[in-house]
Amino acid sequence: MAERKEEQFIIVGANYKSHLSKKKIPSYRKSLKDKPIISIIVLAIIVLYCIFAEHLINHDPSNFYLNNANEPPNSEFYFGTDSLGRDIYSMIWYGGRASLIIGILSMIIITAIGVTYGCISGMANAQIDVVMMRAVEIANSIPSLLLLLLLVSVMGKQDILKISVVIGVTSWFGLARIVRSEVRQLRYCEYVLAAKCMGANFLHIVYRHLIPNLVSPILFVVISSISTSISIESTLSFLGLGLPVDVISLGSMLSLANRAFLSNAWWIIIIPGLFLVITLLVITNIGNYFRKETNRKASNL
Repeated sequence: MAERKEEQFIIVGANYKSHLSKKKIPSYRKSLKDKPIISIIVLAIIVLYCIFAEHLINHDPSNFYLNNANEPPNSEFYFGTDSLGRDIYSMIWYGGRASLIIGILSMIIITAIGVTYGCISGMANAQIDVVMMRAVEIANSIPSLLLLLLLVSVMGKQDILKISVVIGVTSWFGLARIVRSEVRQLRYCEYVLAAKCMGANFLHIVYRHLIPNLVSPILFVVISSISTSISIESTLSFLGLGLPVDVISLGSMLSLANRAFLSNAWWIIIIPGLFLVITLLVITNIGNYFRKETNRKASNL
């Protein structure tokens, strides 16, 4: 009878949808659905392969197999060889390691400078804050590539540390502005005012009260700076202004693009380029997840 009644009568009117039965999705399934599981797995595989490259390669990445130059992918050279006879499969993991190191070192420099500068500007009085922000805006208005070229020409021959410093000191302006705006909102919170009344100095307030509350808003920028730094290093190396060819990185591998086009060796460009694009995509996707989580928590407040 109950089944017939449900078939014969349809519930209508205001809020009728609340009477309909809904299948409840377990909370753990919702959390897994929202998280970028595939991106995390892909990034973990890339990082592990780069860390343990010595145990996974089948050729010396720095050795020149001149008799096998410009060979397409085969059973001996999985991803083929470049115009110098080097094994691309072995080079990718060593080059990926160098590019990830540059991305992480640049991220540390960007975070250190951006957070420190933003906190000082946010906690300062109006006059100092205006001067510091105008300086950031002026520096940010200069094309970043022009600043990079200037610093690269001054520092001479590049290595991993130098290129990381160059990228770091030219890419922190956006982070500083975000940190400054967050600090301007936090400076009048009760716990910050209470710390000031108790005689806490500036460093204590920054590291004990401000930075813990800044982690969530700036996490997307910090993670995205890794992919941005890797992309900048690849651009500089492609232009011949980054790491030299003898230092293996994804950028230095792509710097041989002109020779690859002339010799019609598509694998020299496609395979390292695809590896670079996948790495940048998964890092950006993970950063977008943290940005969405930050926005969702802010909207629930």
